[in-house]
Amino acid sequence: MTKSKLTPNMKYAVLASDQQIERTAKALEANGIHTLIAQNGEEAKSKLFETIPAGAEVFTGTSRTLDALGIPAEVDKRYDSVRVKLASMDNKTQMREMIKLGATPEYMIGSVHAVTEDGSVVIASNTGSQLAGYAASAAHVIWVVGTQKIVPNLDEAIRRIYEYTLPLEDERILQAYGINSNVSKLLIVHKEITPGRTSMILVKENLGF
Repeated sequence: MTKSKLTPNMKYAVLASDQQIERTAKALEANGIHTLIAQNGEEAKSKLFETIPAGAEVFTGTSRTLDALGIPAEVDKRYDSVRVKLASMDNKTQMREMIKLGATPEYMIGSVHAVTEDGSVVIASNTGSQLAGYAASAAHVIWVVGTQKIVPNLDEAIRRIYEYTLPLEDERILQAYGINSNVSKLLIVHKEITPGRTSMILVKENLGF
């Protein structure tokens, strides 16, 4: 199979220090994003499922982090899963309904590609399908984020996406679909203005990219 021509910059795979994590968590809280810190993936899963009430409607955004922790399968079993609903729909005749369902869930969980130490969050996307829910249309958003994604500032966040995330995603897409990936759209969240809407679980493990 064709290999990606892009090479990831491995400096962006290094976990943040405890001091960086604490500084980032405080900045996120100041910007309206409730932040929890987990020592590992199992603790992160526990914190996530403690946050979501029983019977809630939940949509899992496409995420290597969630996949690594087995979260999508558990959501499908434990909650009113949007992905289960979407799987039963016809994308030829119900596409608009499917887009609306995915964009406006009660709870949307996923991950991000960079978090700055001053409390901004950056998500890159080729299609943009998850960005509406994250930005405004989901009632609640929860991000599960490995602390290797913490960077000093917004310039480094953008570099991380192009120098690390994109090469790895390009390889994944090439192997899965035979096409290249792109950073077609970027969402930058500097602040959450709706109290209690957005949360982040920072995990002291290298999860996702």
